[in-house]
Amino acid sequence: MMINGVLIATAVVAGAGILIGLILGVADMKLHVDVDEKEQAILEALPGNNCGGCGFPGCSGCAAAIAKGEAPTSQCPVGGPAVAARISEIMGVDAGEAKRMVAYVHCAGDCEQASQRYEYFGAEDCRVINQVPGQGPKTCTYGCLGGGTCVSVCQFDAIHIENGIARVDKDACKACGKCIDICPRKLIDLVPYEATEVVRCKSQDMGKDVNKYCKVGCIACHICEKNCPAGAITVEQNVAVIDQDKCTHCGLCAEKCPKKAIEIV
Repeated sequence: MMINGVLIATAVVAGAGILIGLILGVADMKLHVDVDEKEQAILEALPGNNCGGCGFPGCSGCAAAIAKGEAPTSQCPVGGPAVAARISEIMGVDAGEAKRMVAYVHCAGDCEQASQRYEYFGAEDCRVINQVPGQGPKTCTYGCLGGGTCVSVCQFDAIHIENGIARVDKDACKACGKCIDICPRKLIDLVPYEATEVVRCKSQDMGKDVNKYCKVGCIACHICEKNCPAGAITVEQNVAVIDQDKCTHCGLCAEKCPKKAIEIV
């Protein structure tokens, strides 16, 4: 009796195993999704930071879009030209000339250069500071608040607060764009890595007002605009703007600027 019971139990277990195996096999055939080899290869070529700087939900989303031809091979800002070249090779297309970009904080109003209305004690978060009376302690309502919110979102340790303002280490920056999105003053944007002249101010106030609260703020005097031989500088909304595609890096704008609002980087 005992032997028969063991045999029956063994047969039941074996039968159940075979049945489950058959069910799983059928399910695998029905639910199988073909893997795009190019997409997989692109995903492996991407850096894997999943930072979202490409505009897609992670590296897998970026890889899928590139494989389908919905995004360029240079879509990943973190990977830069090297990754773009590798992905172009996978896709069988010309990589073209990928320009490396880096974040830049358009403010030089540090603790020595910019005046303050009061001493701030509170949360070190620019989004919070921007909501307190006067939009923060600085007299300039366009300048860097120095709360370090951009620092907190940078995965690459490329931004640090120095003497009250955020500064970007361009060699460490991967141009993911997170600092740009989170800055409540919209002071950060991308400039070419090769850029040498950059306007370090975004104040749209009149020059006479800028003079009152910042020693290095742009006063819209148009001197840089008049002296640029390449026509790369224009004054827009009371602040100088450099067209980096036209800039020849002669340095005249920085040399002539009476407020030193243009930085040689």
